[in-house]
Amino acid sequence: MSNLTAQLHWWKGAVIYQIYPRSFQDTSNNGVGDLKGIIKRLDYIKALGVDAVWISPFFKSPMKDFGYDISDYRDIDPLFGSLADFDELIKQAHQRDIKIVIDQVLSHTSDQHPWFIESREDKTNEKADWYVWADANEDGSPPNNWLSIFGGCAWQWEPRRCQYYLHNFLTQQPDLNFHNEHVRKAVLDNVEFWLERGVDGFRLDAINFCYHDKELRDNPAKPKHLRQGRGFSEDNPYAFQYHYYNNTQPENLAFMQAIRSLMDKYPGAVTLGEISSEDSLATMSEYTSGGNKLHMGYSFELLTKDYSPSYIRTTVETLETQMTEGWPCWAFSNHDVERVASRWSKDGVVNTEQVKMLHALLATLRGSVCMYQGEELGLGEAEISFEQLQDPYGITFWPNFKGRDGCRTPLPWENESAFGGFSQSETWLPVVEAHKAVAINKQLADNNSPLIHCQQFLAWRKEVEVLLYGDITFTQSDESILGFERSYNGKTLCCYFNLSAESQTLTVTGNVLKANHFDNSTLNSFGYVIAER
Repeated sequence: MSNLTAQLHWWKGAVIYQIYPRSFQDTSNNGVGDLKGIIKRLDYIKALGVDAVWISPFFKSPMKDFGYDISDYRDIDPLFGSLADFDELIKQAHQRDIKIVIDQVLSHTSDQHPWFIESREDKTNEKADWYVWADANEDGSPPNNWLSIFGGCAWQWEPRRCQYYLHNFLTQQPDLNFHNEHVRKAVLDNVEFWLERGVDGFRLDAINFCYHDKELRDNPAKPKHLRQGRGFSEDNPYAFQYHYYNNTQPENLAFMQAIRSLMDKYPGAVTLGEISSEDSLATMSEYTSGGNKLHMGYSFELLTKDYSPSYIRTTVETLETQMTEGWPCWAFSNHDVERVASRWSKDGVVNTEQVKMLHALLATLRGSVCMYQGEELGLGEAEISFEQLQDPYGITFWPNFKGRDGCRTPLPWENESAFGGFSQSETWLPVVEAHKAVAINKQLADNNSPLIHCQQFLAWRKEVEVLLYGDITFTQSDESILGFERSYNGKTLCCYFNLSAESQTLTVTGNVLKANHFDNSTLNSFGYVIAER
């Protein structure tokens, strides 16, 4: 790969570090993280060895869904700073050769957005058709049976218009009507605003939710034995339907092409689509095909409870079979699910060696990597009481589903500080003692810590083209061991991961390049080995 091609395709094989700004670093001492906090910690990010950071929303918002309900797409919420702070962040990150990827929430806005405030007034204003409005049935009931991910009916009555509006998420997050060309143009203009400010790409939130079925057909019921949760629990009524009509509509493909046309005007700028559909792997392939849609897609398919070698193999192989043109991106954690160190642990107890093994596994799958803040530390899910909850999702479904606050608590920088070095004031979510015990300052002083392991592994990976660009072929997936080969330019690496807590016998041929908990022919609990054949 030439230097110019490598620069334009920097995202291929990249490690993208997700920052949840509310919980990264507070510099204003109001208990909430901010943009200046990210700037303050850029040297830490650089030392971690990642290629880019993805920053969750920091735009003006009533914060009903903590920034994913945007009231102004072109300004920073004062809680996080200012446009000048953002410009400084871009400058400082680029000086360190760190790319900046930001969230774009295109399918819906806040109900406080000026577009919606105008649209809801009557049926004749200029933005009357900018959102999804529908008349009631004869009996006054909603127009169809669509449900919200956050619980209950996806339709909300608006007395000003005497109509219902659609919200696939919170009531305060009305869905835009992408069948309207003026909406599509306005949305793309907002995206270009940030391209002009120098961002290197976008993580596109819920990108398959942009269009809805024009006929508003009912979703069919899903049999109980087929219900599964991807970012929501199985007892959520949302799992009771096949979501054939409220998202992932065929018209969305043309909009993906429009996004790509815009991105191509800014060489090197990249799109990463978050996809959650009835068949997310198939949709990932479809949305990244042909070289004229999204650059990358990622889903919730490895953000599940299932941690078996056979499940991981089946998931990756299915995508590899379907995605013949696009580029995958894998994640084990994000701001919407239980932290992987707890989710895939035995009995919920974090195991340091398992954490290291998961670092290596994620970084050796074919594709790019999204690593959520704190994953490098092996942070487990924080225990949050009902009284401490902030997430409306968790408050609604407590106690069966505790929401997303447990993975969103502030990052622990210092073990002896009252608020973990994150802030000097009471924090928006607590810094739990279990996290302070594995704070960044402690791990940096321990050569055997997960953080040091992560730094060293990512630094090594950056120099190994086979891991950045190579093909993947699975060789083993029994009850304990996941094995695969990565091949590129005549070189092959054999990778083995013991996903169990018991030692396994393993014969490895070739030159061992990287290993942990591996001794001759024994792959100890949560050990891994990577050898060049």
